[in-house]
Amino acid sequence: MKKLLFISTLLLIFACQEKNQSNMDPNKNPFFQTWDTPFEIPPFSMIEDEHYMPAFEKGMEENLSEINSIVSNPEDATFSNTIEEMERAGKLLSKVQRTFYNLAGSNTNPKLQELQRELSPIISSHYDKILLNKELFLRVEKLWQNKDELGLNREQNKLLDDTRKQFVRSGALLTDEEKEKITEINSKLSALTTKFGQNLLAETNGFELILDKSDLDGLSNDVIAAASEAAMQKMEKAESDQEKEKYKNKYVFTPHRTSMYPFLTQSSRRDLREVLYKSYIMRGDNNNETDNKEVLINIAKLRAQKAKLMGYDSHAHFVLEERMLKTPEEVYNLLDQLWKPALNRAKQEVEDMQAVIDAEGHDFKVAAWDWWQYSEKVRKEKYDLDESATKPYLSLDNALKGVFNTTQKLWGITFTEIFDIDLYHPDARIWEVKDFDGSHLGIFIGDYFTRSNKRGGAWMSSFKGQSNLDKRERPIVVNVCNFPTPVGDNPSLLSFENLITLFHEFGHAMHGILTNVTYGSMSGTSGPRDFTEFPAQILEHWASEPSILKSFATHYETGETIPDGLINKILNASKFNQGFINTEYLAASLLDMDWHSISSSQEIVDANEFEKKSLDKYGLINEIAPRYRSTYFAHIFSGGYSSGYYSYVHSAVLDSDGFEAFKETGDVFNKELAKRLRQNVYEKGSTEEAMELYVKFRGKKPVIAPLLKVRGLDGSK
Repeated sequence: MKKLLFISTLLLIFACQEKNQSNMDPNKNPFFQTWDTPFEIPPFSMIEDEHYMPAFEKGMEENLSEINSIVSNPEDATFSNTIEEMERAGKLLSKVQRTFYNLAGSNTNPKLQELQRELSPIISSHYDKILLNKELFLRVEKLWQNKDELGLNREQNKLLDDTRKQFVRSGALLTDEEKEKITEINSKLSALTTKFGQNLLAETNGFELILDKSDLDGLSNDVIAAASEAAMQKMEKAESDQEKEKYKNKYVFTPHRTSMYPFLTQSSRRDLREVLYKSYIMRGDNNNETDNKEVLINIAKLRAQKAKLMGYDSHAHFVLEERMLKTPEEVYNLLDQLWKPALNRAKQEVEDMQAVIDAEGHDFKVAAWDWWQYSEKVRKEKYDLDESATKPYLSLDNALKGVFNTTQKLWGITFTEIFDIDLYHPDARIWEVKDFDGSHLGIFIGDYFTRSNKRGGAWMSSFKGQSNLDKRERPIVVNVCNFPTPVGDNPSLLSFENLITLFHEFGHAMHGILTNVTYGSMSGTSGPRDFTEFPAQILEHWASEPSILKSFATHYETGETIPDGLINKILNASKFNQGFINTEYLAASLLDMDWHSISSSQEIVDANEFEKKSLDKYGLINEIAPRYRSTYFAHIFSGGYSSGYYSYVHSAVLDSDGFEAFKETGDVFNKELAKRLRQNVYEKGSTEEAMELYVKFRGKKPVIAPLLKVRGLDGSK
């Protein structure tokens, strides 16, 4: 018996070794092969979960070997043999990282999530080995000290400055003991931020409001159909008869916004609106295994400790040094300019909604879960605009046609959809992007529908970056959104807010596709956070131009062009609910700043108490929650926006002022302005200081007045 067990164990070991060798085999692991796919798109159907870890390990090994070659070069440091060689290093690691992290966000599974948790501290440690390498930093430092004698062009000079700054801000000037502490903190932060994001995904997917037909009062046919479809999909995936029975002839709503917002807007069941709303705002705050309160406290504390080690008063001071707004005081000042008028407007909106509630004969005071329903009633009363009337004109295909036509008119670029390329999910679509002269600019992938294994929100990323260092490398860019899935034979119908989101993310995509720099680390969206939102947000303005809307918004059933009357209603209502929209956003931005302005010695025991004190300090009303409460504020606790969520409003100052330039000419497709916008913003990446780039496009620094006017917060009607 023991002999049999021994043989079985050997067979198992040999099988595992064979599998591991297979994953390392360059003929079998796709990451070790040259991708001869069209445009070097990842061969998704060939990539298995087991391929990632060996590829990461090999990629890190090669990367450190490349760094060692730079360090051990006996020749004196030059820009070419040090800075440019650093740019060339890490290609395999970048290849696997881009693929893995894109899919971990948009098409994850338990294995990828496990890998993500395992990899987080490993990857953090890997980059610390590079950025805390004394000999490598000394080569960079020597170049930087003598940069005036190197004959560098402007882009090279900026890259040298940025590289040196990256080393210093990673701890290169610290003692060995301090460097060890930084490495330890980075490793912990990497693990905690990953845990925060995965907890949030589990919390979002962990709640279902399962209803009977009798619970659907007030809901439109399309919302009911989507909920029925969701239940049927759940039933199809159910593994037991008992579980299947749970969804039979039922209707499912979830905390995903595409499911929740229509329900909150339409349902006449106030009790159920409260249940669904609270399922959303209590994510990560349920005192269970996926609770995020302790996780986020530890993240904030570790960031404060790291900032102190680096010589800064707080994490916010450390982060903002690299932004357009350089200090917490500047950020708070900007937010305050909007907070007061926004909050006053929100209080008036509460009064307007309460008047409707009273007129209906109800005896309750408006609460947070009533806002969507009663603001919609006020909208209909004041502007005669029913949001459901706009959706039939805004199918996803129509919206894509609109954004493609807009960028074609601005810059002459074209989009050709490709149908014979295997992608990572059936929902994803792909287009080749060509310039006005027919040359290849890049590849654009769109992944638009909500699904349970995709994190919430909308974002832009890339599977391949742009560089002109050794050859012309063009990017592969992806937009990921969470729009309503098609129901039956009907297309996905977008709200006007969804349309704005699509234009926004496409603006990021254009930033990634039009970029044209020498060095990949400076390409696309590599600039300061409060500038990189500008190219996305300025594109939003074209979405609401009447002539543009009429060019693509046609009824999905009749083909009728959106009527002028409906467009006028949309535009007239554009300033409606701006109190709520701005207040919930600004509250989240202030909360972000407060979490990251703490000192390393500040003791925080209760995350909810900290949040309450923060929001009470600004006078946030009970009827509004911040857009993101702390426990599900993924932007700042698992994304790259810590001390930077304000960026959207700072970029809004830029985009409102920038679009005003087009309006002043009387032509929103003014060729000269469009050319300057492309050449000085979309193409430049981080090769120059952000404000310099803006001024080159606009001709002057931005002012806040256009933003206040656009949002109806300037006192005008």
